[in-house]
Amino acid sequence: MACNNEVLRPFLRWAGGKHWLTNFIRTITDELGYNKYFEPFLGGGATFFALCPQKANLSDKNAQLINSYTVLRDNPEEVILLLKTFRNDSKNYYKIRETISNDAIFMCARFLYLNQTSFNGLYRVNSKGKYNVPYGKREIDFIREERLRKISHILQSAEITYGDFEIHKDNIEEKDLVFLDPPYTVSHNQNGFIKYNQELFSLEDQYRLSKFMDHIKSKDAYYILTNAAHSRIKEIFFREEDTILTLKRHNTIGGKQAKRGHVEEYVFTNIKGA
Repeated sequence: MACNNEVLRPFLRWAGGKHWLTNFIRTITDELGYNKYFEPFLGGGATFFALCPQKANLSDKNAQLINSYTVLRDNPEEVILLLKTFRNDSKNYYKIRETISNDAIFMCARFLYLNQTSFNGLYRVNSKGKYNVPYGKREIDFIREERLRKISHILQSAEITYGDFEIHKDNIEEKDLVFLDPPYTVSHNQNGFIKYNQELFSLEDQYRLSKFMDHIKSKDAYYILTNAAHSRIKEIFFREEDTILTLKRHNTIGGKQAKRGHVEEYVFTNIKGA
């Protein structure tokens, strides 16, 4: 698998995505010489696509997300053909949103279509697990055939797994690189996703992630962890021998009533010189 020096943007719109951070991550890992790459909170996969590692283990606890990555990797042409039968209008959007199938290819195409045509690209489900984001009225090409083919090509290097972030714990070895981007539990700048994320990833999960981070270090592997810039997060994750950085980014996710501007985020890492 080769990336031909082309840095692809993520093919999904994803709240909390790290495309804004990828130049920094590429800089601190450029001379690292790491072996396998692990990303257990895959989401939009911005860091994976930016680094384009030769060997990757990608995972997430969102089953529909993982199905979409897997199917797009293995059957891109079938997904593209099905997407061509969809239409970007309100009537078709709600029809497709309500349609659930056991067919993995349909569910992949559905996921990509809803992601591109929904309001703000949110992934949100109700108490019954039903996707309930309204139509976004976006006049776009939601297929982008060649981009999907390139994404499929890059994904050939990846093992893609559904599961908790610890699923590959025993596979991490010396000089591997693990990128950790968990759902944020505590707020920075009054982030409006916190109540939802507390159910998705609790404060107790943050402490469990801290122990996982120590496990990575015990294997003499590298980690990069992003999280909200909050005193509790610093208390949980900061290690004196490692590096903590405070970076600012634009807050671009939210509806008309959302407070936008700049928010601060922490980056923790044991990569020397970061």
